[in-house]
Amino acid sequence: MPKKSFNEKLNTSGDLPKLEFIGYDNNMAKRFGCGNMLIAAPIEYDEAMKRIPAGKIITSGEIREYLAKKHNADFTCHLTAGIFINIAANASQERENLGRRDITPYWRTLKKGGELNEKYPGGIEQQRMLLEMEGHEVIKKGKRYFVKDYEKALYQLL
Repeated sequence: MPKKSFNEKLNTSGDLPKLEFIGYDNNMAKRFGCGNMLIAAPIEYDEAMKRIPAGKIITSGEIREYLAKKHNADFTCHLTAGIFINIAANASQERENLGRRDITPYWRTLKKGGELNEKYPGGIEQQRMLLEMEGHEVIKKGKRYFVKDYEKALYQLL
């Protein structure tokens, strides 16, 4: 069977979104907490990422918080959030490579603390260039890169 493209993965929801109750006696509760955990569909991350205007940024945590509130959940699954944000970024790159204009400005979605995402298409260098073109200053701390004073440019989805 041929490998699915990122756009096929993005647009395949299966039974998502869904809520899973994480009880106190569950091993996941130690890592994520207890309550209703949302596993959102990949397209929902893409739709949220598309709402971030030029010159603004958001973190994956803010997107997860937005989706949890949208679905009346206590929190979202950290693992699937990271995977689905990466799928949205790569799907956008696939569309752009085909000459389509319906791209997702994935570079505006940062990791926790304003950190750049090395897994995005083109790695840190491409994300850095795109952010700097929009007026953000990127700084290096050790081996990692961050948007300086990222909090000042945060976009509120809620």
